[in-house]
Amino acid sequence: MYAPNPTAAPLPNGCQHAGPTAIVMLNLGGPQTIDDVGPYLERMFLDRELIPLPFQEQLGRFIARRRTPKIQRKYAQIGGGSPIYQWTQRQGQAMVKLLDQLSPETAPHRFYIAFRYANPLTADALQQMQADGIQRAVAFTQYPQWSCSTTGASLNELWRELLRLGLRDAFTWSVIDRWPTHPAFIEAVANKICEGLTYFPPAERGNVLLLFSAHSLPLSVIERGDAYPQEVAATVQAVMERLGFSHEFLLAYQSDIKPFKWLRPSTEQVIRALGAQRRRNVLIVPIAFTSDHIETLHEIDIEFAELAHELGITNFKRAPALNDDPCFIRALALIAAEHLRAEQLHSSQYKLRCPSCENAMCRTLINPAKSASSGRAGGALGWSETALSRAM
Repeated sequence: MYAPNPTAAPLPNGCQHAGPTAIVMLNLGGPQTIDDVGPYLERMFLDRELIPLPFQEQLGRFIARRRTPKIQRKYAQIGGGSPIYQWTQRQGQAMVKLLDQLSPETAPHRFYIAFRYANPLTADALQQMQADGIQRAVAFTQYPQWSCSTTGASLNELWRELLRLGLRDAFTWSVIDRWPTHPAFIEAVANKICEGLTYFPPAERGNVLLLFSAHSLPLSVIERGDAYPQEVAATVQAVMERLGFSHEFLLAYQSDIKPFKWLRPSTEQVIRALGAQRRRNVLIVPIAFTSDHIETLHEIDIEFAELAHELGITNFKRAPALNDDPCFIRALALIAAEHLRAEQLHSSQYKLRCPSCENAMCRTLINPAKSASSGRAGGALGWSETALSRAM
């Protein structure tokens, strides 16, 4: 899953990079067909790092089976599958093309998609990287805001699969583990809000309430000390600063699963309250999603839109997703280029475990790339091989 750029200008003799640099795009993924929904849900509900359940194996399979028909009907309403793979492909292709220009010293760059619960899975990406002769790799989370349940779980799966496949020393790694307030990302989101405001009659645009909506998480995850709420709030604050606080705004969380307790207020709850307050102009802004998928195309565009209409919110619109917008592609390429240029292994927060974390695999970095600051390479940052093996 990559797109090399054969037109990148060659470097002078003596400055050539040792080989392609892999940019591994981490995300949950989504079922591409109706038949993929069941396996996708089963992988999701069996993952204790995403949704901790009592009797995970038994209850996870039961919930997945029970929800499959309902979720299949939703995917049927948005075209028969999730478009997240197609969007990630387009994002990756455009990103590495620009990255070759921004960082010629690490070119050529190849992108690989590593989904957590849908094809192509992490193992697929690693095996393709080995076949392509990759040596240097960057694990680039596609979740702007850190959570142990999303970026953390994807990275943990990456390290587990490296060990399982016998590829521990095949690649040297660094990690882009969060980017909630990167200026180029904030600019891309602000631009989409401005675009969304054009959907309202000119006379009403000043009265639009901006409802930022992020994917919720189980409270059990948040209570461990997960950074997600503060990083989502930081994104919202930075976007509003970029917009000059031009409109009233709220933050809510969607996609919770009953009967478990999830981070609130829920987006549905806030929409109901806005209807009771006789608000008539609401622009919902997906703030933790970087491409269209079921949460935008069905939950927001169909379910929340119908609810808003019933409640008398006459102008309920959604800001467009970032998808392959050139401004967002530029953000992805800049984030990667800055990371490579700084020779960083990870952010300053990456090694800080949640106060109540009990997962021995968390915050691992296997076979780190040589860092300008550390001057060393190899090993498993912060964890012994014994601890890593025990965590698998």
